[in-house]
Amino acid sequence: MKQLKLTGFVIFFFFLTESLTLPTQPQDVDDVRITQKFIEDNVGYITIIAFAQYIQEASFEEVEMLVKTMAEYRDKCLADRTRPECSKLTNEVLLENICAMEGLPQKYNFSHCCRKVDFERRLCFFHNKKADIGFLPPLPTLDPEEKCQTYKNNRESFLNNYIYEVSRRNPFVFAPTLLTVAARFEEMTKTCCEEQEKANCFRTKAEPFIYYLKALSSYQKNVCGALMKFGPQILQSINIAILSQKFPKIGFKQLTSLLEDVSSKYDGCCEGDVVQCIHGRSKVMSHICSKQDSISSKIKDCCEKNIPERGECIIYSNKDDRPNDLSLREAKFIESDNVCEKRDADQANFMAEFLYEYSRRHPELSTPELLRIAKVYEDLLKECCNMENPPECYRHAENRFNETTEKSLKIVQQECEHFQNLGKDDLKYHYLINLTKLAPQLSTEELTFLGKEMVIALTTCCTLSEEFACVDNLMDLVLGELCGINENRNINPAVDHCCKTNFAFRRSCFESLEADKTYVPPSTSQGLFTFHADLCQAHNEELQRKKDRFLVNLVKLKPELAGEELWSLLADFTNVVEKCCKAQEPEACFKEESPKLAAKSQAA
Repeated sequence: MKQLKLTGFVIFFFFLTESLTLPTQPQDVDDVRITQKFIEDNVGYITIIAFAQYIQEASFEEVEMLVKTMAEYRDKCLADRTRPECSKLTNEVLLENICAMEGLPQKYNFSHCCRKVDFERRLCFFHNKKADIGFLPPLPTLDPEEKCQTYKNNRESFLNNYIYEVSRRNPFVFAPTLLTVAARFEEMTKTCCEEQEKANCFRTKAEPFIYYLKALSSYQKNVCGALMKFGPQILQSINIAILSQKFPKIGFKQLTSLLEDVSSKYDGCCEGDVVQCIHGRSKVMSHICSKQDSISSKIKDCCEKNIPERGECIIYSNKDDRPNDLSLREAKFIESDNVCEKRDADQANFMAEFLYEYSRRHPELSTPELLRIAKVYEDLLKECCNMENPPECYRHAENRFNETTEKSLKIVQQECEHFQNLGKDDLKYHYLINLTKLAPQLSTEELTFLGKEMVIALTTCCTLSEEFACVDNLMDLVLGELCGINENRNINPAVDHCCKTNFAFRRSCFESLEADKTYVPPSTSQGLFTFHADLCQAHNEELQRKKDRFLVNLVKLKPELAGEELWSLLADFTNVVEKCCKAQEPEACFKEESPKLAAKSQAA
């Protein structure tokens, strides 16, 4: 495969898909040709991503076999585009070849998907993806010197293996994001392998793009979950809010035109159709840059960059300045006498325009808060438009909006107070206890991840001037992780209700939840209180992970215990580890102390 040239290929990660095949006819638009060439040159990487995300259990050797098959398919179609198989959508060809691999459908239990066709087959493969990757072995780690030697000896196999391992562990991340991560990984490898302190270089340089991957993964899963559970209308609303805030000078008609290239074409990326996803993103970026004078004054330099680079430039560009002639409020939605008539004439368009006008005037609000305001306004009009004097009713809408924002603001303030009072570690234990009581059915890995992400959100945001929007946006992403993408994901009745009833208000729904009453804890401790001397060999981070897991599993075992009792048992666990690791014979010490901790938990 050729050099992966795609720094910044991630383009507005909330804009998606175009239904184009891999071997397409030449077109007049340069952007399409350039994007097409990019896909053809990187067909191997793209195949690895798709296969590893669809069939996460597949071995690297099996993935390499499919890469070879798809490369042959590409070469045949580039040589003769009139061949019958070259008219098919690339994802269709990919799934056909996966199903045709001898013994593979039976080995990994996806034969039922191969018996389906078209949309039903794609949906089946999508539902085959597993967010909880506990079934996979730990991510292989190489000594820095060994890593550099492997890269030097066989660059292609080294990068292929990296993309494979990252893709199977991130089955819902969009392909362009993974391609960007792979490109950054190679840049890091080249740089660090020239350094004397290789380990320190890898550790320092890896952090930014690991964070980048996690951030976009959360966003993409959240938005795809919204699409799968609530349909295209909620996706449309999310995009209106985001675009109107980032580009406040864009006209509503121009926004509507842009949304036609965005919201209606989201399915491909969410389903994992890699080629559609890349084509669609490129088309949206071309749209933005072709109309930049009427969209934003901040993206001129970005749009002069080559297609692979300009997308990331636009993502990280600042929000455009608010137009000088933009009033603080749009009177026609509150003060006009014929609001109900306008709403009834075209309700979807009317509500879209309201969200657009409110969002561009309120850059300080989070996306979820803007959706809440829109829902409050929609419900208010339902009420007012059935009264004798509707204008007198909806003229008080601003009061409703302010009340809604005050409630959301109070939640954020309470969370930031927790952060200030408890500190990072104790705050994490607070969330681990609460989350496990709410959703004990989730795996220990999922719960520890969610607790850590909540702390990251507050650590990141609680000292910023834009505290409210930052906290509300990031906490909403954590709830998106909890709720998951698949509409058939069930945790327990109370959590499912919050996840599936109202996207905009799910945060306040979770705030009112109590411990799950339907949960039946395990009858035995399942080795929870069996400790060994290997705890003494664990580095700080590893020991911290073990403490987190102990606390989550303790709550699962004893959900009836109050927070104070759980904190006390966690402190006892910490004391036992410290005591025994200082003892002359740690294993004997653990053997003596472990039953005491178990007995204390029973008595609690």
